[in-house]
Amino acid sequence: MKTLTLEKNIERYKNGDKTAFDYIYEQTYKPLYFRILYYVKDKACAEDLLHDVYLKAMVNISTYQQGTNFMGWLCVIGKNLSLNYLQKRKREVLTDFAEPFSGGGYERETSYVFELARKILTEEEYQIVMLCQVAGYKRREVAEMFSMPIATVTWKNNQALKKLQESLKEKESER
Repeated sequence: MKTLTLEKNIERYKNGDKTAFDYIYEQTYKPLYFRILYYVKDKACAEDLLHDVYLKAMVNISTYQQGTNFMGWLCVIGKNLSLNYLQKRKREVLTDFAEPFSGGGYERETSYVFELARKILTEEEYQIVMLCQVAGYKRREVAEMFSMPIATVTWKNNQALKKLQESLKEKESER
């Protein structure tokens, strides 16, 4: 149902109805944000790149083929922009030697878990966990985004959570 409505709004946008963008953005920004965050590992940068992805996508919306996976199309743009950003950043010379601000206890704990998830999970596992556990999407919705069966999303989500849990137990026993 959501996919049909999304496709209708994409078609409306292609035909010049710019108000359709609101619906397109609302339906796609969370998974796209987490995909970008997986690569750049910086929230502010991920937000900036998210906006760049939408700018590029809306300018090139005519190249999107109706009926294919729009979320996948956006994610490819997001991945490419993220990788380009990382390449550009490698060539930069850092001149600010100030210590980065570290937040309070909860902020540190959640960022530690996110960082651990990035390290030990595959990209697909990370995306599924972030969408199901953090962004609040139902596994059915995530299955639609990734064009895979719900059972596969459920299995990958559970396996990824087990990996995280085991890794956290190992880290805790090392303390």
